[in-house]
Amino acid sequence: MIQNAWRQKDAFFYLVLVPLSWLFAAITAFRRWAYQHGILKSYALPVPVIVVGNINLGGSGKTPVVIWLVEQLKQHGFKPAVISRGYGGSVSSATNVNTNSQAGIVGDEPVLIVNRSQCPVWVGADRVQVAAGLLKAHPECNVIISDDGLQHYRMKRDIEIAVVDADVGNDARLLPAGQLREPIERLNTVDAVICNGQNSTHGNVDSVYQMQLVGQQFYNLADSNLTATATDFKQKSVKALAGIGKPERFFEHLRKLGLIFTGVSFDDHHAFTAQELAKIDGDVLIMTEKDAVKCKPFAQPHHWVLPVEAQIDTQLMTLILNKLAKR
Repeated sequence: MIQNAWRQKDAFFYLVLVPLSWLFAAITAFRRWAYQHGILKSYALPVPVIVVGNINLGGSGKTPVVIWLVEQLKQHGFKPAVISRGYGGSVSSATNVNTNSQAGIVGDEPVLIVNRSQCPVWVGADRVQVAAGLLKAHPECNVIISDDGLQHYRMKRDIEIAVVDADVGNDARLLPAGQLREPIERLNTVDAVICNGQNSTHGNVDSVYQMQLVGQQFYNLADSNLTATATDFKQKSVKALAGIGKPERFFEHLRKLGLIFTGVSFDDHHAFTAQELAKIDGDVLIMTEKDAVKCKPFAQPHHWVLPVEAQIDTQLMTLILNKLAKR
């Protein structure tokens, strides 16, 4: 309903939301000011904290950035760990995530991160408490990456990275009249802006870095030892599902690989059931890796997954290492 109001800016419902967005803007600005001036208390952790977040609602590509950052830090001798709110899960207290964790409890993105990065991953509502629990269990970790949490000012951070789409400024209205959590000007205050796709004109020009998501080899969800390329799916009836922030981005990726398919979209963090997938007919059903962690318990031989990796301007890592060296 709200999404329709965003698209139909002349709707009465949309006009009702605009004054609420002004109130949201005032509360957001005051809250940030209060943390900056010590009126609301923030807490520093004993190790550096890198926040990877965004100023808009989901779908910008934070999770691939987190996985890329973990790999890069490992290559430079660090022992990173990841904390997350675990959105889409039911847990609220600090909880360890492992490869056998259920996405419905800890969230789909944390399960994907731990599977791909093989580093400590903890989730919970209070990131300060989550980080403290993680460091107690893993004292060897010397840098923490917060998946999302750009607006979680209760936790101090050493580096802020905002991940955006090239069109992030097309609708500059804040919630609930638009999709922004903070004003677009917030991008001028972060350490780096990663633009997913075309170049962005937002943020300080020296701190904007380009990212592309790449991937062309599929693996079978029922048997991960089986792999395939788009060519293997020719002459077959193909369906593609996506329960992510921006399903069209995934579908466009598949088109660029030469696939002819029918796309089926679901809400972000959708909790899939075996019955839902059984209703999607076709010889091949392709899904994102994020959706796959929820569909794994009822995987079928015709279910295939396309993992993607982030390719990011290497100068970003130079910036991060320089800032960590000054910690």
